[in-house]
Amino acid sequence: MIVGLAPGMRGANRTGRPFIGDHSGDLLYATLGAHGLASGSFEADTDDSLRLEKTAITNAVRCVPPENKPIGTEINTCRAFLSATISQMESLRAIITLGKISHDSTVRALGGKVSAHPFGHNAHTSIGGFELFSSYHCSRYNINTGRLTPNMFNAVFADASRFLSRTQP
Repeated sequence: MIVGLAPGMRGANRTGRPFIGDHSGDLLYATLGAHGLASGSFEADTDDSLRLEKTAITNAVRCVPPENKPIGTEINTCRAFLSATISQMESLRAIITLGKISHDSTVRALGGKVSAHPFGHNAHTSIGGFELFSSYHCSRYNINTGRLTPNMFNAVFADASRFLSRTQP
């Protein structure tokens, strides 16, 4: 499972598909495809041939936050939805969080303390029976500033893929 921040105004909020309509989706879906977690072609259109394979995408926050910056009460209120989504996935073993807000909210949704499971790019921790992998968010801002490179992003998914291959049910 991948946990993003929130639906984008012109992407998921409009189409129902996360990470559509901006650079984040280009990088995310290419990376998913490279690791066998998506098949088909991503064309930023819900009618394309892209299909997720043994993975799901959700968000820490359920609605588009003002100025794309959710506040604490919004994050806390939406955590019940994140918890419910996680609990419905019976074969879930690994979660990749995109950004500190999604990381912290996921840790809390799993009953953990953020201080015991701090955010760090390409860090991972075990919590609540899951392996949690963290990445900077794949936003155009993070890519343009060099905070995140495609290789850095790929490394997180490579680690998660290795973990999943070692723990096949």
